[in-house]
Amino acid sequence: MRETGDLSNLYQSILRSSELKEQVLPYLEAVKGMPDEIAVQEQALLKKQQILEVLGGKEQDWTNWKWQLKNRIKDSGILAQIIGLSDLEKKRIDRVSKAYRWAISPYYLSLVGEDHENSPIYRQAVPDIRELAPGGSLDPMNEALTSPAPCVTRRYPDRMIINVTNQCAMYCRHCQRRRNIGENDQHACLDDIAQAIEYVAANPEIRDVLVTGGDALLLSNHVLEYILSELHSIPHVEIKRLGTRVPVTMPQRITPELCKIIGQYPPVYINTQFNHPLEITPEAKAACDLLIGAGVVLGNQAVLLRGINDQAYVMRKLNQKLLKIRVRPYYIFHAKDVQGTRHFQTSITEGMDIIRSLRGHTSGMAVPTYIVNAPGGLGKIPLMPNHLMQCRKNKVILRTWEGKIVELENEPKP
Repeated sequence: MRETGDLSNLYQSILRSSELKEQVLPYLEAVKGMPDEIAVQEQALLKKQQILEVLGGKEQDWTNWKWQLKNRIKDSGILAQIIGLSDLEKKRIDRVSKAYRWAISPYYLSLVGEDHENSPIYRQAVPDIRELAPGGSLDPMNEALTSPAPCVTRRYPDRMIINVTNQCAMYCRHCQRRRNIGENDQHACLDDIAQAIEYVAANPEIRDVLVTGGDALLLSNHVLEYILSELHSIPHVEIKRLGTRVPVTMPQRITPELCKIIGQYPPVYINTQFNHPLEITPEAKAACDLLIGAGVVLGNQAVLLRGINDQAYVMRKLNQKLLKIRVRPYYIFHAKDVQGTRHFQTSITEGMDIIRSLRGHTSGMAVPTYIVNAPGGLGKIPLMPNHLMQCRKNKVILRTWEGKIVELENEPKP
């Protein structure tokens, strides 16, 4: 038989449980209105067959990353055959393409829904007439002024970037390095890469090297192994990182052969960029599984994009699905003021509201750090809701995730 105190505790526990349940119900209702995963997969399979027919491909071609790369869609006429563009849409795409290059892997295009204009996949991949609006910078991070050696970008004391290619499986419409895309795919020459590696070796304070581009995993296996092995042989290099979006846009590139190479040079960290729950497909999960099996530590760096993921429940669903495939949400980047991308930009207030909607409402592991890049290449600035109200010598006043105010002793008791 329960004591009176036990019954009171039970009552309080049930009451608290009901309060918490009420807080999550709006999210659960919102999730019901999101696209059904099974229906989306079935639709993608149908679109895949249509794309293969238009491109003259066979079933076995689909899983070949080199076929995917060679057959990227970059012509409005071919795109129209697959998703039914109007003449006006085609004209607008052609007009934008004179200023900014575009290309989409067949795989990523297969994820575009029937209502392509409102598809977050389509919006990230296909040129938008708003890209021609004035404003923004081609190099908002001043990377040209932080390159002490070929292919090198250095903005921090103990880490640096080696830019190895301008090639991507898909040219994202919000890309921060669209100035480097040019008209043709071009990997950095081996002499320049060698000089960058020599720069790393000559500077013993550098312990962390990010190999990126473009997309680092679009290098050949041979060149990628050369870079990883050379960096691995430098005693003061503690970790290697690879910047890639191919698990999202062309997961076929993640092959057992590639993973065998990467697995020989631990530790290797890979941050990719899933921006929407629809991008987390069985193919993407399989690619991530292969990388994890090779010992890679996976993280995600989403970009906050208007009309893509600027809704709190969409971002929560994205981060929860990432954890299910063992990818840790790491950053949400505030979109940089890149020329031709202003239609994607949100306010910082909106970004803060999204972080506030995550904290306490989902797993702490599903709450990435919201990052604003300081203009001029001055580095990343983390932003978060202010939970510290006051800090005095003897007392700290804090705000909980629910907005409740609590007081804590500041000094340890003797």
